[in-house]
Amino acid sequence: MSNRTADCIELFSSIQGEGMMVGLRQVFLRFHGCNLSCDYCDTVNPAPPAVCQLEGTPGRRDFHPADNPVSLDRIVGILEGWQRGWPGLHHSLSLTGGEPLLNHETLQEWLPALRRHLPIYLETNGVLHSALDSVIHQIDHISMDIKLPSTSNCGDLWDRHREFLRVARGKKLFVKTVIGSCTEEWEIARTCETIAAIDRTIPLILQPVTDREGGVTIPPKLVLELQELACRQLAEVRVIPQTHRFMGQL
Repeated sequence: MSNRTADCIELFSSIQGEGMMVGLRQVFLRFHGCNLSCDYCDTVNPAPPAVCQLEGTPGRRDFHPADNPVSLDRIVGILEGWQRGWPGLHHSLSLTGGEPLLNHETLQEWLPALRRHLPIYLETNGVLHSALDSVIHQIDHISMDIKLPSTSNCGDLWDRHREFLRVARGKKLFVKTVIGSCTEEWEIARTCETIAAIDRTIPLILQPVTDREGGVTIPPKLVLELQELACRQLAEVRVIPQTHRFMGQL
């Protein structure tokens, strides 16, 4: 086992609420910290948390606090218990955040042990391409964001997204981008050009931004128009809103 530890927010079992695997049951390991600060982010934690919340029983939300940083032994122990008690329940282990690739040095040591229990599903903001390259051989699925200036307010990240796609292309990969009422056509065109330059068969998910009650404010007509635009360049474009908010989860 690894001696490395990491600051985490929570470890729990639930249903994937975004992207291509929406509806599947996963274990979620949420890391603290992010290198970006998107306007729509619902997991902002500027200071390292004092404790990590570890769920005792899949789906029952009976969390138990544990001191941060968390060890690999603690996480593997919980995974082993869930696998024994609920075999076949979980599709994969979702590494999420924050941005999990900020912990790439720890993940280099953790992933071989974690992957013995479940396939690894990485949820990432899609800019830390060098960090991805260091762990890519231990990743099975990648959910990569492309951050639009209109919704994220993160500025120009196009070159970093393109480099990330080059590293990620050999894995089971899809791209997700959050769209809103202020999203412009050039942003979707640029997104599609970036993806198509690597592989036009990589699926693109257009995800309408939602409020904390799960409401969607972008006009339906605009959603359809943006999908029509994207379909001119890419082989598969889906519109999938967030669904986990309807279950009272953030």
